Amino acid sequence: MTKSLKHVVIVGGGSAGWITAGTIAAMHNSQSPQGIQVTLIESPDVNIIGVGEGTWPTMRTTLKKMGISETDFMRQCDVSFKQGAKFSKWVTGEEDDFYYHPLVLPEGYFDLDLFNYWQKNYKDKSFSDAVCFQEQLCEKGLAPKLITSPEYAAVANYAYHLDAGKFANFLKQHCISTLGVNYISDHVEDIINTENNDILAVTTKEHGNIEGDLFVDCTGFKSLLIGQHYQVPFISKKDILFIDTALAVQIPYEEGKDDIASHTISTAQDSGWIWDIGLPSRRGVGHVYSSRHTNQEAAEKALRAYLRQSIGDKSDTLTFRKIDINPGVRETFWVNNCVAVGLSAGFLEPLEASALVMIELAATAISEQLPANRATMDIVAKRFNERFSYNWDRIIDFLKLHYVASKREDSAFWRDNRDKDTIPESLQELLSLWRYRAPSEYDFSHKREVFSAASYQYVLYGMAFDFTTPVCKTNEKHEQLAQRLFAANENKIEKYTTALPTNRELISKINQYGFSKI
Repeated sequence: MTKSLKHVVIVGGGSAGWITAGTIAAMHNSQSPQGIQVTLIESPDVNIIGVGEGTWPTMRTTLKKMGISETDFMRQCDVSFKQGAKFSKWVTGEEDDFYYHPLVLPEGYFDLDLFNYWQKNYKDKSFSDAVCFQEQLCEKGLAPKLITSPEYAAVANYAYHLDAGKFANFLKQHCISTLGVNYISDHVEDIINTENNDILAVTTKEHGNIEGDLFVDCTGFKSLLIGQHYQVPFISKKDILFIDTALAVQIPYEEGKDDIASHTISTAQDSGWIWDIGLPSRRGVGHVYSSRHTNQEAAEKALRAYLRQSIGDKSDTLTFRKIDINPGVRETFWVNNCVAVGLSAGFLEPLEASALVMIELAATAISEQLPANRATMDIVAKRFNERFSYNWDRIIDFLKLHYVASKREDSAFWRDNRDKDTIPESLQELLSLWRYRAPSEYDFSHKREVFSAASYQYVLYGMAFDFTTPVCKTNEKHEQLAQRLFAANENKIEKYTTALPTNRELISKINQYGFSKI
């Protein structure tokens, strides 16, 4: 029990496996004999799902900590910049209905809540446009930085859109060649337990038994360790989040020089929504929908109609990849000496790109709180489970908010989403508070929230939430500060829209010259 933890065994590759391996190996000096040994076992026959193309700004820190060059990453993984999400037709369904959830905080966010002052004086502008310069950058297709900016530095906060398959392979090579991760390509055929029900070893077809002190389940929906071996129940969330099917397709650019959207585009449909993500070489497009509210034939028809707007009759010849989604999470994530990361822990739906950020958060938490020995592991596991149960609950609330705040009445899907019985009590309580004041950091109990109060503000006020007269009254001093903050945002819009290149221009320069090294 007091023997030092020396060997972490990760079962499964993909983004979850290699992000976890790289995070632990980089922090714990795995390339040194004195460091923590990390072994990743990957089946040669399992293909990754490979449609998760959206990330959060946390990915910059994750890659930087692994010692990865941003230039190399962008060149090899077909990467473009992401500065937020544009939600079209989510409020009323009309053609001119859209709002933004940008990645830059509202101007003066920690000094003054600008909601009351926007409502009073700037209602002719969208909330995000009045308090944040990033909506204009996205609308104009501009990049978040300059070619002279150092790697990972930002003019405007940003994340990435990427090719998930290329990304997993890129991480794999870096982890093996630079970080000292031991790689085994083999099938896991059995699991051997100790007397206290810990995993002693996994048995592979060609390499025999692989022993370890901590085992990480990154086997995706198969959930070989946490689900099949430990029989941890999967808790469905389909009663809250109705999306359960995806149709995905890749669309090459016509000329190779087409504009690259600087944000994820999410367009609501009768029974779901369509994502549209621009990479340097192609677009990734998909329709996620509720099979309870429509069928595959109708969903395909809606997706073809959407694509026809940009590629014409070619949309009629496309073949779509169908992906089944079972929205839900494990009842617990760390059992004995086994912890689940990625799809084996849970998945909800692609909205707001929460899948990869949850992998990052889990990998970081495991690495930073890596138990010294088995004697302390149960304490770490208990705290990990509490934290990630909380994280998943908050993501469910945030995703559900997008549907609850809609005013669409044109289909059962939108009406059913506003049924009180489908809304978590925690979200109902927050919505009651927010009818009288803006979302606040005080509304949440953790320092590291997946979605900050600012994100809730962007969604609520982008969707014209039904608020009443705020309790908080304005005063002259705050009025003056608010005017200065609105003016500062206007100045930034003028400055940055003039100085920044387009997404396509900057990506072309990165491929030619590369960023300045840190």
